[in-house]
Amino acid sequence: MSGLNKGIRKVELAVKWDPSPAGEPATDLDIIAATYRADAPHGEPAYVVHFDSRSPDGTIYLNRDSKDGKGFGWDEVMTLELNRLNARYARVVVGVIIQQRPGHKTFVSVVNPAMRMREGYTVLAEDDFADVLGSTAATVGEFRRDGSGEWTFHPGIHGYDTDPATFARIMGSPEDA
Repeated sequence: MSGLNKGIRKVELAVKWDPSPAGEPATDLDIIAATYRADAPHGEPAYVVHFDSRSPDGTIYLNRDSKDGKGFGWDEVMTLELNRLNARYARVVVGVIIQQRPGHKTFVSVVNPAMRMREGYTVLAEDDFADVLGSTAATVGEFRRDGSGEWTFHPGIHGYDTDPATFARIMGSPEDA
């Protein structure tokens, strides 16, 4: 009966945080997704989706973007329609970055950050970034296509101390690299 399993199909990644205290520069978190081909599942991504972009085929896109955390509920929301993603892609890594202007900022200085990843009403992962407080960016999980073509979710928060452009290049590298 395993042929009846649909695997992960359509996922929503949401991030929220409270606005910076009065008189301090706004905090801007951004969701990012990196897609990898089956023949190159690590290293440089085939393409990256973030604010002001979407996947070439429209399967990964940002629904909501906040530059200051003043939204109602979830400030940033990205949808990943994995069931529509071309078969040449076998891995998608998702993460959150902190924009580094006007200065260096880590998760410890973000007020009440949180993330939630779900498929429909099923919550796949939730986190408050407590394990990566000294980081400027974090991967929050990845999706892998198995041999039958079904997508599986692999949770895990991994912090990085790097700028957003470098993070986009290295976020899919093997952990021991």
